[in-house]
Amino acid sequence: MDLILGQVREVVLMSEKRSLTSLYRRLWLYPQPTGENKMDDEQYGTKDKRGFWKPHKLIRYPDVFVWPPNIIAIAKWLPKYLFPWGVTYGLLALLVWSFLTPSVERMQTLSFDWVALIALRNIVLLILIVGGQHYWLYSKRAQGTSFKYNRKWPDGKRADGKHLGFSFGTQLRDNLFWTFCSGLPIWTTWEIMTLWAYSNGWIAGLDIAAHPFGFALLWFFVPFLHELHFYCIHRLIHWPPIYARVHKIHHRNINPGPWSGISMHPVEHLIYFSGFLIYWIVPSHPLHFMHLGLMAGLSPAQGHTGFDRIVTGKENSFHLPYYAHYLHHRLFEVNYADGSIPLDKWFGSFHDGSDVSDDALKLRRKKMATKRAAKRATK
Repeated sequence: MDLILGQVREVVLMSEKRSLTSLYRRLWLYPQPTGENKMDDEQYGTKDKRGFWKPHKLIRYPDVFVWPPNIIAIAKWLPKYLFPWGVTYGLLALLVWSFLTPSVERMQTLSFDWVALIALRNIVLLILIVGGQHYWLYSKRAQGTSFKYNRKWPDGKRADGKHLGFSFGTQLRDNLFWTFCSGLPIWTTWEIMTLWAYSNGWIAGLDIAAHPFGFALLWFFVPFLHELHFYCIHRLIHWPPIYARVHKIHHRNINPGPWSGISMHPVEHLIYFSGFLIYWIVPSHPLHFMHLGLMAGLSPAQGHTGFDRIVTGKENSFHLPYYAHYLHHRLFEVNYADGSIPLDKWFGSFHDGSDVSDDALKLRRKKMATKRAAKRATK
């Protein structure tokens, strides 16, 4: 107890010395190291044996899920959890619910007009947010390959020149097809069904005025619930029979870009967006499940940019903490989770980007190959 109280005192002193603005800038806008070439990504990372760029800092989970509780670690992690993405998508959900969603009374009856309005709204959001990232990083190539993990630009081919089997010849056309012809309709359908059920009182609601603490607590846990759901369904779709028929489409993106985020098979879209079902069970407000829906539909873009940092000026860049997921696309059998919960560490699939993790993966693959060979021999 004395240890925890001491940590609390340190946190209070730390908060008095650092303003929220400076903390936000420290977490999002990272000053480039001083040097002759301030945009030199070699100051942040290096190339590995195969020519892929990787950051100097290894992937680390925050000391949040530890015992006894580490109050200082939790206090340092909390702003990173909230800013920028947690608050950004929470505010976007508020904007969308307040101005771009029909009234509850109107949504009590399924009709083409309000269904089409939600579909159009989601199309515009995809074009603005995902398309904006693609334009800046891949069309305009504003920062070239600086901070790009794979120095090559996606062209639908592997390093050995063989085609990756994209349905429409190139990665971009393939990604756009699966995003707009499958991902968008299925995401929108899940959202419409949830809004319709909520408007008719078929799922339990949560009144903000009556339960302000419960509302705020559930809002805080929206990213956690999304992360837990994503891990569970991700492990499911890596089951060989499902992977070969379904998830393989997404994994053709070994050199992903923003449009790769929800480029998936329709069956995978049905499973991926089933996170809405959480709020069919847990009493909630539309702001909660719209927060989750926007995260599920839009945030994969930033997780698939293929860049470690986005340069914002001569001395600033902001960090995209998705190297773990990039390694998943490159290595397939690691880092199924995406966030703060150390699920991969608990279940033995964590890769921190180090040579030690590479060796551990090679050993695990060798054991699995030996096991499969022994199984075939007994048949």
